[in-house]
Amino acid sequence: MNKPWLNAVTAAGAALALSATLAAASANAADAPGIAFVYLGNPGDAGWTYAHDVGSKEAEAKFGNKIRISRIENVPESADSERVFRDLANKGNKVIFGTSFGYQDFQLKVAKDFPDTIFLTATGYKKAKNFGTYDVRMYQGAYLAGVAAGYVTKTNTLGFVASVPIPEVIRNINAYTMGARSVNPKVHTKVIWINSWFDPGKEKQAAETLIGQGADVLLQNTDSNATLATAAEKKVYAFGWDSNMKKFGPSAHLGSVVAHWGVYYTAVIQQVLDGKWKNDPVWLGMPQKAVDLEDLNGGAIPANAMQAVSAKREELHGGKWDVFTGPIKDQTGAVKIPAGKTLTDPELQRINWYVEGVDGSLPK
Repeated sequence: MNKPWLNAVTAAGAALALSATLAAASANAADAPGIAFVYLGNPGDAGWTYAHDVGSKEAEAKFGNKIRISRIENVPESADSERVFRDLANKGNKVIFGTSFGYQDFQLKVAKDFPDTIFLTATGYKKAKNFGTYDVRMYQGAYLAGVAAGYVTKTNTLGFVASVPIPEVIRNINAYTMGARSVNPKVHTKVIWINSWFDPGKEKQAAETLIGQGADVLLQNTDSNATLATAAEKKVYAFGWDSNMKKFGPSAHLGSVVAHWGVYYTAVIQQVLDGKWKNDPVWLGMPQKAVDLEDLNGGAIPANAMQAVSAKREELHGGKWDVFTGPIKDQTGAVKIPAGKTLTDPELQRINWYVEGVDGSLPK
């Protein structure tokens, strides 16, 4: 026998239960620790900020309502960023990631006023009780790109579009050059500095200049796809950087040096949730699958080059050899790293010299 009143009561009870469940979920989400990401630019669909955004979304997918993620875009590496970091701390965020080197000093300043908040800067080098740094070893991917470039180049001239003259970028220039010269000692690398992390116009102009100087394989440590797109226009080769950039110049694309920041973000957030976070610097590389040279162009890279890249990748994955292992000479031919020695992380973070094979001099 149908009992409409009983059906109505049952439906009302179900609605109340659902409402209570949603309210509890909302309360749990509100109580979840806030995790904030501060971006230098807009994530877009390629490059540095995009790679960090992908990593943050991996963490978001993993932890769900156990955390509350917020993202602030287009924050300059200036005193303006201090206001942003302070505001995020005032809002009660448990962890605040500054995803670019230039945020370091501003985060440190704010960290002193918020001892219960964890501040982390990408590619930094300083340390405080509630402040740490993290990085991925992009130079390992740059070395592999160099190995491929050493086989592909016809002019024995490589080009590098460089952002700002800090050790991070110098390491990548050196690694790219050493990788190429390990298979082709005739290679030289020309460098143009644009003094910006993201300026597509300057990046394009630098790439055109390098190509005009004879470079037929380009790499960059800048944030846009302009170098690869310009290489495609000029019918030479180039690599993507930070993320897979193939779609912006498929005819020119030899591969992309890709950073997988999600490896770090998921690990450190888990440590925070478990109450096990430490302020030791973190620098992840190929052994942790945090960086690699991906989507190699088998149509342009000869089989023996693919094999050489694969062999070096295996060495790096094994962790028994790293790029800056001697003997390594500087531009003058002087041995800077003797045989049997590998630069320590603090030494890598201070590197301020070009290896043999890089043309020109560092900006003063």
